[in-house]
Amino acid sequence: MFKKIVDYIKESRTELKKVVWPTKQQTRNHTLMVIAVSLGIAAFLGAVDFLLNKILELFVY
Repeated sequence: MFKKIVDYIKESRTELKKVVWPTKQQTRNHTLMVIAVSLGIAAFLGAVDFLLNKILELFVY
């Protein structure tokens, strides 16, 4: 059991050495992209919600 755990840790370390980590600039750019897309989708859904609410108010009142 202990040998399996040690082997797992060794293999994990070997695989992590193969990973190409993003640079600080890439991480910043991707983060800003995610924030921008999230805000854009939030604005779109907010506008759709507002319009559907106004349309529904025309039929209810």
